[in-house]
Amino acid sequence: MTEIERIPVGGGTPEGTNSAYLLPNRGVLVDAGPPSERAWRDLRRGTEDSLGLDRLEHVVVTHWHADHAGLAHRIADRADATVHVHREDAPLIGDYADARARRLRRDERTLERWGVPESVRRAVIERDAPSPLPDAAPVNRLDDGDAVAGLEVVHTPGHTKGHVSLRIDETVLLGDLLLPTYTPNVGGSDTRLEDPLGAYLSSLERVADHERGEPGHGTSVAIDESIAEVRRHHRDRAAAAFRTIVEADARSLTPWPVARELFGEMEGVHAKFGAGEAAAHLARLAELGIVERSTDDRGRTRYRPAVDSYPSGLSLSP
Repeated sequence: MTEIERIPVGGGTPEGTNSAYLLPNRGVLVDAGPPSERAWRDLRRGTEDSLGLDRLEHVVVTHWHADHAGLAHRIADRADATVHVHREDAPLIGDYADARARRLRRDERTLERWGVPESVRRAVIERDAPSPLPDAAPVNRLDDGDAVAGLEVVHTPGHTKGHVSLRIDETVLLGDLLLPTYTPNVGGSDTRLEDPLGAYLSSLERVADHERGEPGHGTSVAIDESIAEVRRHHRDRAAAAFRTIVEADARSLTPWPVARELFGEMEGVHAKFGAGEAAAHLARLAELGIVERSTDDRGRTRYRPAVDSYPSGLSLSP
């Protein structure tokens, strides 16, 4: 059995303390943590007794979000290590400055399509502070089925387009695929996915053969229990989104008023995540023929019921 050491890093993020994973016998660190001095100190202390940052050979990043990728390049420079990330997320880490500019433009267009008011869209973009990452730095682009020092790469998109999990022996490192205290966001956390909930639910099946997994925040989760809870959560939320459309006076709704009904008042990143969650559920229901999707004359995506009542026991899986 391969030795895996969990290192809590960089407490105080909205999602809770990150979990970095050190495999000292393989010279691998998975998910370096947020780009903060506190996280850097946590990593130095957490690795000094077994390997040390200077002796790392590989830094694997499960997805592009800064709380997982933030210190990857700093560690790579210190240890002359290689940063590995799935090719779909690679530009957002390896070509950060240009990719971030493209992401902000894409996010704003997507928020507009979801019906988010201009003032809220502007606040989302203005509050999206840049991370202290290099404008460009080398990364090794991974594909599904690749291996890094014996860790098998499993493409598990949904939370982001290039999210990966990593199998090693009987263990799976989950990133933000499953978490112990809350359900990972789908939709607003990466606006590149057309059917993020469908992709996410399919990704769960790719790790369902494991009993326990190690998440990107917190400690071990029972995978079958976590998957069952996540599926219940999304079934309930999809049904609530459908009810919101049925009960509306308007002929059709964009995701924004659905999100406000589900989550209340939102601003900043919460507006993006909330609108994205509503959009993800409505897009999945459209794929299943439960709602009809259209585009109005302002380019906004709208949804109306396609059935009289929500089907009992509906499975959201593709």
